[in-house]
Amino acid sequence: MGYDVIIACDFSSKSDTLQFLDRFTDRKPFVKIGMELFYAEGPDIVREIKKRGHRIFLDLKLHDIPNTVEKAMRTLARLDVDMANVHAAGGIRMMEAAKRGLTKEDGTCAALIAVTQLTSTSRWMMNNELGIPGEVTDIVTAYAKNASAAGLSGVVCSPLEAGMIHDACGNQFLAVTPGIRFADSPADDQKRITTPADADRIGSDYIVVGRPITQTEDPVSAYERCVTEFCKQRSRL
Repeated sequence: MGYDVIIACDFSSKSDTLQFLDRFTDRKPFVKIGMELFYAEGPDIVREIKKRGHRIFLDLKLHDIPNTVEKAMRTLARLDVDMANVHAAGGIRMMEAAKRGLTKEDGTCAALIAVTQLTSTSRWMMNNELGIPGEVTDIVTAYAKNASAAGLSGVVCSPLEAGMIHDACGNQFLAVTPGIRFADSPADDQKRITTPADADRIGSDYIVVGRPITQTEDPVSAYERCVTEFCKQRSRL
């Protein structure tokens, strides 16, 4: 699929989202539609943004029994999104079921990726609240290997973990990384973060950027800055 900057359109309404996207007159950025917007507006918001020419990462993080996830993905496949995701914690059988559901009758399938550990998860939280022992990086790598075994295209992980994902699963296995902040931006609620330039250096294939772009006075300039920094070391876009 190539490399790109994905804007997280974490808005609560269709009007706010389309008003934001209207500001991008010279290019159609890859966008992420997450739970907040999808639950507020339903599948029609996906159809509207797709009609406008944007690629879409539908970020709903499905996590349920395999049969339920397969049927849900079969429904989502009709929206023609470019990327979708599940939680790797659901296991290999669930991820395989998700891939079957997302695959269309003609054999084509959007990029399906698995969430390893949220970028808001610290080691203390993982060990003490989630009851998962060990280092975050060890769990992320184990989940990535399971996703690869299930036939998925890649994982969602911290940009700090992108290099080890490629070491474990190969360079064609995607590392899609939220937790991106400019050097002069606040970290907000993210724990495992880095800058666009460092994400490029470490090995992210796609970076997902929300508030540093969407909550600025000039989001177009912020987006272009992000693209420039992410592509600083290699000509990717």
